[in-house]
Amino acid sequence: MPQPIQLKDHEKDARLVRARVIVGAVAIFLLALVLVARMYHLQVTQYDYHSTLSENNRVHVQPIPPNRGLIFDRNGVIIADNRPSFSLTITRERTESLQDTLKTLVDILGLTEEDKAIFEKRMKQGRRPFEPVPIMFELSEEQIARIAVNQYRLPGVDVAAQFVRHYPLGEHFAHSVGYVGRINESELKKLDPVAYSGTHHIGKTGVEKFYENELHGTVGYEEVETNARGRVLRVLKRTEPVSGRDIVLSIDSKLQAKAEEALAGRRGAIVAIQPSTGDVLAMVSQPSYDPNLFVTGISFKDYASLRDSEDRPLYNRVLRGLYPPGSTVKPAVAIAGLDAGVVTPASRVFDPGYYQLPNYDHKYRNWNRMGDGWVNLETAIMRSNDTYFYDLAHKLGIDRLHDYMSEFGFGQRVALDMFGEAEGLMPSRQWKRAVRRQAWFPGETLILGIGQGYMQATPLQLAQMAALLANKGRWIRPHLAKTIDGKPPVDPEPMPDIILKDPNNWNLVDYGMQQVVHGPRGTAHKVGATSVYRIAGKSGTAQVVAIKQGEKYDRSKLNERHRDHALFVGFAPADNPQIAVAVMVENGESGSGVAAPVLKAVTDAWLLDENGKLKPEYAPQVAAEAPKP
Repeated sequence: MPQPIQLKDHEKDARLVRARVIVGAVAIFLLALVLVARMYHLQVTQYDYHSTLSENNRVHVQPIPPNRGLIFDRNGVIIADNRPSFSLTITRERTESLQDTLKTLVDILGLTEEDKAIFEKRMKQGRRPFEPVPIMFELSEEQIARIAVNQYRLPGVDVAAQFVRHYPLGEHFAHSVGYVGRINESELKKLDPVAYSGTHHIGKTGVEKFYENELHGTVGYEEVETNARGRVLRVLKRTEPVSGRDIVLSIDSKLQAKAEEALAGRRGAIVAIQPSTGDVLAMVSQPSYDPNLFVTGISFKDYASLRDSEDRPLYNRVLRGLYPPGSTVKPAVAIAGLDAGVVTPASRVFDPGYYQLPNYDHKYRNWNRMGDGWVNLETAIMRSNDTYFYDLAHKLGIDRLHDYMSEFGFGQRVALDMFGEAEGLMPSRQWKRAVRRQAWFPGETLILGIGQGYMQATPLQLAQMAALLANKGRWIRPHLAKTIDGKPPVDPEPMPDIILKDPNNWNLVDYGMQQVVHGPRGTAHKVGATSVYRIAGKSGTAQVVAIKQGEKYDRSKLNERHRDHALFVGFAPADNPQIAVAVMVENGESGSGVAAPVLKAVTDAWLLDENGKLKPEYAPQVAAEAPKP
């Protein structure tokens, strides 16, 4: 049976629709209220906070690294300057994938995986993600063009113009001026991040290292407006950086060149000091190297070549080279003996060619196996008589000998402003007991009296000893900086002068040193024969390997690098000292035959005019032939 047709309740449907509309309207109204409340909170309650964030997104503060101070020689010749260079930088914050970007760079520029590894290492040294990190220097025009064409593939990559340290004279001042290099991780932890913002290089050695604070300068800043991609649109505010201070060195580049020429490519060191001021006039360590290689990062191959070289070009022989000073210290030992009263100018010792301690059979040989007969102080210095100084050292004893030699600067740093200077070694009774756990033996005092045994000195210490002899005991620390920003350096801890009981003892030793060069039997009389001024000097030969008792030195049986070192120290003119020099020629064998001519070439270059005559300002204050004291 068919069902009756039910009529639809339109009123009910209408009520349902109205209810839904009302619920929807209420929901929309509530959501609108939430939105308005949120907008109020963001734009009114937190207005200051979000306006600051917005400004920071739009405005960035970028550091402006200061220009490093320049370095000049005493005559205004530039030794270290800054030259413009185009560098490739990456800002980590703007780079989506650092590895992909580096890979793209390597492909675009045609570089190697080794270069990529270097880039990765440099990026790790970046301090802040928003600071650009230079990863490649001195870009060529072709490289710049390739980067520009592919800029869309290299987010965060820019080509920036900046100044890079440059050493116009290259290897000639590598061991004195040093070089700057990239800041490494250990240095990064110690540096002030504000003071070094935007700076990626720091002094590593030499003057560059010692005077880092003066040369670095003060960083500047600029506020820049950027777009969403980080591209700079305009500069809003700029605070200029303050350049580092300029330094004028005491070194004379012409004298430096003459000294290198005199060394003639041999391994060795030369130091020349102006006794009256402590100015270091020349500082040569050969062989040397080009410091420009280190500024932007030396290659593994180039560094390995320098590091593994048998000639050790990276080794600063002037400051780090430790050598037995040999007979060059005999003038200082003579001063000690005279002042202590154990000898007088008239004291004599008979030299049969050797010396023996009382009740000992061992013979301590004189270099002249035939002996010099009766020898006094003057002859002992002139002839470099070992027997006389064995006896003098024995009379002094190790304690007094150590104390007097320490006054001349042995066993301690003597320079005012030289980075990496070694102290050397002036042995003592206490030193041997602490280091060797042994007592001091009398025979060790004897060989110490001729500059052998445990004693080790740097060429700089020997030059300072010569300057002290020229100054008659007045101490002035040798220094490389003549002026810093126009002001001379100040010694915060001056050394005490050497005061003798009888000041005339300086003249006695001075005369003996003059006889070394100008006496008929002096060990360096061949040099004196061609000199137009008087030189006070002392030769020395330092053993590299020991010679057995009773054996003679035979160069033909020794490897070239096992032969004796040749040394010579002195000052000139003897009657008006203007320059004190120490020369050390590795394996040169003869101090008087090899090192003395080098010293004379250096003093000639400083004292003589173009005609080979003594410059008027350096003329002796008394007659050239100084009377015997």
